[in-house]
Amino acid sequence: MNNSIDKITFRNLLATTTREKEDSYVVSELFSRYPSIQELLAVTEDELLQIKGIGKVKAKQIIAALQLARMNPCPVEQRFTIRSPQDAYDYLKDMQYLNQEHFVVLGLNTKNQIVFRETVFVGSLNASIVLPREVFNHLVRRSCASAIVAHNHPSGDVSPSMEDINVTKRLGEAGKMMGIEILDHIIVGHEKYTSLKEKGYL
Repeated sequence: MNNSIDKITFRNLLATTTREKEDSYVVSELFSRYPSIQELLAVTEDELLQIKGIGKVKAKQIIAALQLARMNPCPVEQRFTIRSPQDAYDYLKDMQYLNQEHFVVLGLNTKNQIVFRETVFVGSLNASIVLPREVFNHLVRRSCASAIVAHNHPSGDVSPSMEDINVTKRLGEAGKMMGIEILDHIIVGHEKYTSLKEKGYL
């Protein structure tokens, strides 16, 4: 009998412990913020309290569930590796179906494997909205070596706008200062993409 715990079992455990449905906002948000089992097992009560809908009682319930899960060895999860702009697009191509612009950050480890995927904001891209601290906060907290940022163009046209270029350069400079390189900025369109790295903006 396999004594390891998988994501489905883990999701069910969290839902049961917190008396939430498996597709509830709280459970879904936990898996969105901490996509790997290892990250969830490392979450703290203070981090849980930052999530809407989680108070002190529910946070303690979740911590108790995590402690229970730690009793079972977790399998090493296979991470997606980014070797090219095409790889990044393949991982992010689901963004082409979104009706609004979403700005996403992919945190990578030293092997260019994806550690997490986070939507930083939703709305038209604007340099004053895409704040470096919002992007790098997630990267620093999860000890990422580098990152790829991306956003979609609901129109399907992947031509970079001046705002796209300005945001790319701003994040690139911030990355150099933080020691976390922004490897690329991918614009996702309908069955196509643009790499701002290949365009020479990074």
